[in-house]
Amino acid sequence: MINRTVLVKFGDHTTPEQLQEVVARFKALKNHLTGIVDLQAGLNFAEKSKEYQVVLTVRFEDKAALDAYVENEEHQAVAAFIREVGRVDSIGVDFEL
Repeated sequence: MINRTVLVKFGDHTTPEQLQEVVARFKALKNHLTGIVDLQAGLNFAEKSKEYQVVLTVRFEDKAALDAYVENEEHQAVAAFIREVGRVDSIGVDFEL
């Protein structure tokens, strides 16, 4: 199994409503992808690293499912929306379970 975690930082002009929409669109990906064991998304409320407002995690059956996710049209649309509403930076890590 593969776990992917992504932290996303947005600019000051990104609204709370847009952040919630990012979370909602990411969660909706579960309905469009195969090979996903678990998918979670939410707003970061920790004081430490608070500049990263959105946290995304996906657990995949295997590397092939991760690769398919990266190229998936629905995932690409969510990534485009994230950029559109002001993504400044992101940190992503993948590891095998």
